[in-house]
Amino acid sequence: MTIGLERLLAHMKWANQLTIEHLQTLPEEALKAYATNPEWFVGEITHHIVDAADAYYFRITEKRCDIPGTSIQELEKIKDLEQIKIQANLIDSALQECAKLDDVQLEFKNYSGNQVKRWRSTILSQAIHHATEHRAQIASALEAKGFKPVDLDELDLWRFEINNG
Repeated sequence: MTIGLERLLAHMKWANQLTIEHLQTLPEEALKAYATNPEWFVGEITHHIVDAADAYYFRITEKRCDIPGTSIQELEKIKDLEQIKIQANLIDSALQECAKLDDVQLEFKNYSGNQVKRWRSTILSQAIHHATEHRAQIASALEAKGFKPVDLDELDLWRFEINNG
């Protein structure tokens, strides 16, 4: 067996789902918690994780992921997490499928309008890193405002392996 990104993408999907499940246990005010920047609050960060994953999928496939609703769910209320949880699951599953594609260089214009080349594996690796980074920001924002933070030790790869073989 070769070592690939499949396991890391499976971990990302699992950790994203557990993060959203944790947020569903918190009071509504927790969605507005932030660490240092009031514009970068838990609800916005959670939305950003899923929205960016869809953008990574688009970079790899040149199409949007088939998700329910017309866009990634904005988070105003705890009940909104149910829809974004479904969307995250679908997008993360689609990214997992991308690991089966050939690792070729893709050429596109980035957000700054510059023409760039990126390997598919680089985009998938960035998707994994990006989600991990922002889950840590969610944990920090919750703790900074006195809410029960996401336990990042419960979301690490060791725990994933224990729970998923």
